[in-house]
Amino acid sequence: MRRLISMGLAALILLSLAAALGFCQSASDILEKMIEASGGRKVLEGIKDTTMVGEMDLPSGMSASMTIYHKEPNKFRQDMEVMGMLMTNAFDGEVGWIIDPQTGTVQDMTGAQLEESKKGAFEFGNSAILNPEKYGITFTFKGKETVEGKEYLVLVETFPNDEINTLFIDPDTYMLHRMKQKGTDMMGGVVDRELFFEDYKKVNGVMYSHSMTIMQAGEEFGVFMLIDVKFNSGLEDSLFAKEK
Repeated sequence: MRRLISMGLAALILLSLAAALGFCQSASDILEKMIEASGGRKVLEGIKDTTMVGEMDLPSGMSASMTIYHKEPNKFRQDMEVMGMLMTNAFDGEVGWIIDPQTGTVQDMTGAQLEESKKGAFEFGNSAILNPEKYGITFTFKGKETVEGKEYLVLVETFPNDEINTLFIDPDTYMLHRMKQKGTDMMGGVVDRELFFEDYKKVNGVMYSHSMTIMQAGEEFGVFMLIDVKFNSGLEDSLFAKEK
């Protein structure tokens, strides 16, 4: 009897270890399939900088033009114009800064605002998915979840500052369908945001969502429509550096 119990316990332990290893391996496998579906590791590693031009439609009926610049691994700049006012926020890899649209003054980011900027700088590039360990980013496979009748693979992306993204991956295409963001926003408030990615199209060998719906606290904040994407245009570091 004791021998049977011991063998049973050993089997349970082995099964637990196998499940844990399987979860770890599944996260890695899913990432590789996402990379392949997006264009392949070789293509993505060849992208050194990206410029995205689009338009944000707001629930109020207003629209905003937006240009996003990204240089691997973590330089980022966003210029958005609404009703003639230009709003800029940027991160040069170490320093985050904004231009106040009302006063035109340049201000440093600090605290939670800076941490959100650091995280966002990785979200727009490929380094986080290609080499997460190098940047202290981890992905954990959390199983499957059914949303509106469709089953998705769920990955949790954890950043060095402990902020997380929950990614819902379409198992048919291995493209990102939905992202839940948790942490603090650029104004120091609590993030309660969901992004929905649709209308994927290939641009120079890379798949890009051309429609992204942003939900804030359960309400639609806006829809970003991608108009144009350019790679490797030689963006200078000075573009991301704090303006005088």
